Amino acid sequence: MKQEYQDLILQACSAKSLQIGAKIQTLWSGYGQIVRIHLQGCDRPSVVVKHVMFPQESRHPGGWNTDISHQRKVRSYQVESHWYQNYSTNDQCRVPLCLAAQSFGDEQLIVLEDLDAVGFPERRMSVRDAEVKACLCWIANFHGLFLGVSPQGLWPVGTYWHLETRPDELEAMADQKLKAAAGKIDSILNLCCFKTILHGDAKLANFCFSEDGLRVAAVDFQYVGGGCGMKDVIYFLGSCMDERECEKRVPAYLDYYFSELRVSVSEQVNFAELEEEWRGLFAFAWTDFQRFLLGWMPGHHKINRYSKRLTREVLSELNRTSK
Repeated sequence: MKQEYQDLILQACSAKSLQIGAKIQTLWSGYGQIVRIHLQGCDRPSVVVKHVMFPQESRHPGGWNTDISHQRKVRSYQVESHWYQNYSTNDQCRVPLCLAAQSFGDEQLIVLEDLDAVGFPERRMSVRDAEVKACLCWIANFHGLFLGVSPQGLWPVGTYWHLETRPDELEAMADQKLKAAAGKIDSILNLCCFKTILHGDAKLANFCFSEDGLRVAAVDFQYVGGGCGMKDVIYFLGSCMDERECEKRVPAYLDYYFSELRVSVSEQVNFAELEEEWRGLFAFAWTDFQRFLLGWMPGHHKINRYSKRLTREVLSELNRTSK
């Protein structure tokens, strides 16, 4: 790590010295890495540094090495830096504190609080009921906190699969009926009356758990932006349950999400109208993600009987209302 980067970290943390620790992970398509930095001479034992390095030649796992893909990623890191520097949450939707963020040409550093050190040391590959609810509680409180807030400096429409940012994947789709309906589905979601700020990539892997699994904090805000809260909900549920679990458990988890959302929104909000609208958009949000998957990776395990059933229902509804 270059000395000027180390100096930034030392200054941000008022530390006397540092030691570069283990790499936590490599960023998607080889765009850098996340590392833990151990500190001496300050009140923080460590920080986590997201070090973005735009590659000369990207290595996308799915082969999507296009300029559109590259520019989307560049924008995503700019958005994430802006998010951490200009937005704040609360203990009900905990995120790491941003200590510093700076660009150095084609490289960027974001220095973040180490969530492991402040009570969120656990990661989950699979989750129990209480842990699913902990994440849904975080999502609901996040949506409640930012309900009606304009996503200034963020993505106008959040989520990494937003149709406008995925023309290549749309073109690659074999499902012609869904392909033809993609614009209408996107429009219905975007024109909802109640909008919030979305996490945009609210999968299980982006939640850090307390040791007992009852509290969570979230990371990775590259695709944070505006929209209907159902997008985060469907993406999270699909990230931790298979098709059989979805059929069995989604209705109760939706009820739980809305019960938590009700508590978190302002009393001035007509919650009955919000809930009715967003429940009506649940299948549309799931189908919108299905559209992305069918173009991006048509063999993906999330393309299953549950997602196909919801897609058929949405297409049937659109067909009825267009007559």
